[in-house]
Amino acid sequence: MPHLMIDYSANVEPDVDIGGLCNTLRGVAASIDAFPLAGVKVRAVRVEHYAIADGNPEHGFIDISVRIREGRDMETKQNAAQKIFDAANEFVADVMRRRSLALSLELRDIDAALSPKSGSIRKYLEL
Repeated sequence: MPHLMIDYSANVEPDVDIGGLCNTLRGVAASIDAFPLAGVKVRAVRVEHYAIADGNPEHGFIDISVRIREGRDMETKQNAAQKIFDAANEFVADVMRRRSLALSLELRDIDAALSPKSGSIRKYLEL
C-alpha cells in the first residue's frame, strides 16, 4: 500500500497531463517512509459521464482516493494525505488559474483481515 486511484472528468485531458500526474504522485507516495515502495500503485480512470455544481460542462474534477493498510496513527495519515494533496495541487495550479477545476483527496484505511495480498514486485525492485 498505498493505492492511489485518480478519477477525473474527461474534459480535463486537454489541460492536465494525467500520466505526468500519476508519475508525480507515485514519486511522492514512494518518498513517504510509512509506505512500502513495493506497495505503491497509482492508476487513473477517465470519467465520461458526470455532472458538476450548476451543470456547466466546462467544470472539471480530479478526485484522488488513497487506500492504505490499517495501523498507521492519525498524524502519519494526515501528513501523508497532505503531502500527496499538496503535490497534486501544485501539479494542477496553472490549470486552476485558467479554468474551473475541483481537486479532492480522501485517504482511508483498509482492513488487513479483509484484504489478502500476493505479488512478486519486491523481487524485481532495484534498490
